[in-house]
Amino acid sequence: MTNGSKRKEDVHLVNGGVKQSAWGKAFNSNAVWEEKDEFLDVIYWIRQIIAIILGVVWGVAPLKGFLGIAIFCIINAGVLYVYFSSFQQIDEEEYGGTWELTKEGFMTSFALFLVRILNALGLSSSLQLLFLSYATVMA
Repeated sequence: MTNGSKRKEDVHLVNGGVKQSAWGKAFNSNAVWEEKDEFLDVIYWIRQIIAIILGVVWGVAPLKGFLGIAIFCIINAGVLYVYFSSFQQIDEEEYGGTWELTKEGFMTSFALFLVRILNALGLSSSLQLLFLSYATVMA
């Protein structure tokens, strides 16, 4: 394969056909996931993107306390549930059930969400680093 404008991860020739990248499949409804870990990686990273966006929004619009955390959890879990059950229409049992897919990467995204809130509220970088290191160890 020549080193052209397309990255090696984007296009692979497999038995004369073209294999899509994980992100190409992520935005393609009813994509076929040959590797289980590929789909779980997509779930993980989508959850991290959601956490960053919601963390900034919650920091700017001062949504605090239990209500803010509960709404984050509902949106985070709900968006991913709709994604894998309705958009991708995968067999949840193949991945360990609905609960396994719903909790994939959740604690890391929750820590990232809280750090984004701390940043948006203007708290010090050292406090953010301390919290992120603690949350990473606990996850």
